[in-house]
Amino acid sequence: MSITRRDFIKAAAAGAVLTGIGLPSTVFGAKKTVKIGFLAPLTGEVAGWGLPGLYGCEIWAEWINAAGGIKIGGDNYMVEFVSFDNEYLPDKALQGAKKMVTENDVKFVMMLGGSTWPGVQKFFTRRKMLTSTLLPSDLNPDSPYHLAPCEVHPIYNVTGVEWLAEKFPSLKTAVICAQDDELGIPSVATYRAAFEVAGIKVVRENIFDMATTDFAPIVTSLLAKKPDIFCMDTSYSDFVNLLSVQLYEQGYKGKMISCTLDNYPAIIDKTSKDFLEGFIFQFPDFDDPALNAPNISFENPSKFFQEYNKKHPASWTAVSYEYASIMDLWKVGAEKAGSVEPMAVYKSMKSMPTLPHIFGPAQWWGEELWGINNALVGNWPVVTIQNGRARIVEYKSIPKWWAKHKVVYIKHMEKLNQMWYQMK
Repeated sequence: MSITRRDFIKAAAAGAVLTGIGLPSTVFGAKKTVKIGFLAPLTGEVAGWGLPGLYGCEIWAEWINAAGGIKIGGDNYMVEFVSFDNEYLPDKALQGAKKMVTENDVKFVMMLGGSTWPGVQKFFTRRKMLTSTLLPSDLNPDSPYHLAPCEVHPIYNVTGVEWLAEKFPSLKTAVICAQDDELGIPSVATYRAAFEVAGIKVVRENIFDMATTDFAPIVTSLLAKKPDIFCMDTSYSDFVNLLSVQLYEQGYKGKMISCTLDNYPAIIDKTSKDFLEGFIFQFPDFDDPALNAPNISFENPSKFFQEYNKKHPASWTAVSYEYASIMDLWKVGAEKAGSVEPMAVYKSMKSMPTLPHIFGPAQWWGEELWGINNALVGNWPVVTIQNGRARIVEYKSIPKWWAKHKVVYIKHMEKLNQMWYQMK
């Protein structure tokens, strides 16, 4: 049985003998190294959903290696991450993919996904490389070894709207704004569907260009409809920041909802704590008391959050823990397979009917939406700002929402040509 991060922390607290930062090498047998690829944007506009994830993975590896590595078969494996900045460009992603597979001998590659996936899909599939994404819109039957084991963007956004409608039934109108790209558009379809089934009318939308820097006229136009709810969709972190400041300066008093709210303390500094109070989004801080629930599989989230912020102040984002949580699932698959080889781990992971997703047990799902059951789907948290802090208010079931409303969801996805069979 392998030593988990929780085991290591307990051993250290009990005064276990340590050698440097790790347990004695005699705990396990001879050590080997497994290399994991991290192929994501580390610079540029989308770096906030790449680089913080690498920071989180480095902490994950430090904890795993300090505990003696991963027991796989009869060997112990230290974990080494090999990163490549794809700058969120398909050609750069392919360059990194080839380097990782042919030169670095990686056994698993994690990606943000999105516009970079088409550039590497054929290469990775031909090489039978196990890969992961944070954007399940990458998934399709032509990518059998590509998994979404953590984030199921954008369908989890329905949980925020569902909670909002239950708690604030008097709110009946909404506006939506989003950047025109592969993150923004499917999320628009998602919010349209969620608002429709909740009885909330979308009275105006603004799909803005990625090059937009002045959000004053966009906010003015949307507020002219006097919406009860202002939805920022899955706008990039900088866009959410700028939109929030404009809403504050233009005197908006209604409810705000977004997929993410990265670096919200900076937004509070530019606006006020009262202004951001009650903002609804989908990603918690990891010192949240609700993450102590027994269904949570992530090892010591509060300690992870503390160490992350000590090493990388003011850089915590929606993805800071997600890639690390994917590594937890890869570890489960590799241990069960007794191998680090990509196809052995893939078959092991897919053979398990239930896996310990970070927010509770989850099942492989997605054929109706993405053409293949390669996404782990279960509960997802709804988060609000309370007295200047992000706090989970409820875990909502994505499968339950889907069972009731899938026809509406697919209708809106098809209207925006976002179903997998429309994008082939």
